[in-house]
Amino acid sequence: MTDDRRWLRFGLIGLYGFIGVVHLAAPESFLPIMPAWVPQPRLVVIATGLCEIATALALMLPWPGLRRAAGIGLALYAVCVFPANIKHAVEGISVPPIPDTWWYHGPRLAFQPVMVWWALYTTRVIDWPFRKRG
Repeated sequence: MTDDRRWLRFGLIGLYGFIGVVHLAAPESFLPIMPAWVPQPRLVVIATGLCEIATALALMLPWPGLRRAAGIGLALYAVCVFPANIKHAVEGISVPPIPDTWWYHGPRLAFQPVMVWWALYTTRVIDWPFRKRG
């Protein structure tokens, strides 16, 4: 693995490991931004926290197949949480200590596709846009 992917992987491990712990430690903080159509929202918050921690751990292991599966899982997760991020932004829901401003929400929403790419690139599911041309 090249150094750029290794450091990106470490970033994902730290980010999703931390967010997973926060989901487990304070699930109530995430309930206000859950769309109404999500069943059992508290259980979903706890389950996503466990999944975030599990994928972060999988990214630490030396098995490329498991890392790829974790990358795909994180990419799908980033897509699945997008409705909650939109609700959070559009409805102006206050979730301290997160700033309730479009200076926060705008970049967060715009960064979501980058999160998908980051998970897939780091785990070698894709090489775009750095693939060597033949």
